[in-house]
Amino acid sequence: MELAVNFLDPQSLIVTFGVIGILAIIFAETGLLFGCILPGDSLLFAAGVFTVGSAASGIGLDQPLSLPVLLVGGPLCAIAGAQLGHWLGAKYGRRLFDRPDSKIFRQEWVEKAEHYFDKFGPAKAVVLARFIPIVRTFLNPLAGMLGMDARKFFLWNVIGAVLWTDGLFLAGHFLGSKIPNIETYIMPGIVVIVLLSIIPIVREVMKGRREARLNADKNAAEQSRASLSGDSSR
Repeated sequence: MELAVNFLDPQSLIVTFGVIGILAIIFAETGLLFGCILPGDSLLFAAGVFTVGSAASGIGLDQPLSLPVLLVGGPLCAIAGAQLGHWLGAKYGRRLFDRPDSKIFRQEWVEKAEHYFDKFGPAKAVVLARFIPIVRTFLNPLAGMLGMDARKFFLWNVIGAVLWTDGLFLAGHFLGSKIPNIETYIMPGIVVIVLLSIIPIVREVMKGRREARLNADKNAAEQSRASLSGDSSR
């Protein structure tokens, strides 16, 4: 019997693979470059919802997901994945990112991660990146490539991992226990989470474009003044 799994659909992943699949995806998304295409925030939130018995039975699970296992295993897998990413970046350096654009890789994603690293500083960037899709995948190897101290990275990696995973698990569990028949709203809820999670990226892209336009206008003005100055000297 062949499994029909939609790897971009959190509910499909949860029904098919359960807790083990959730933990494996957390590890892959934070440690392996191809993991950037896997669901993150939406998967964690949905997993929290399905720790509630009524919600779990509503999607055909024999029993609810184990909240204690998720609360312990989620951060551990997120920490381990990020540590692997940091190690790969330190070992292979820029070669790790030296590849052509494809369906699962864009050079602009690396540049976005580097932007956050430079803007917020290493420690804050490691924590904040957990809440930004794609950036959380690429920032860890980038931190290794840029020489962030391994002990310092581990400390902030732990803090970010716990806040991200357990925060979303508990949020999903809380709403799942308070809202009757929440499984019927899970897809709209996931859409809202995804939209909220990409707001920082959209904002940064728009800001970058504004800055690029301002720099272009400034350069054009300077060139115009230089040209006028050259004409007057003649």
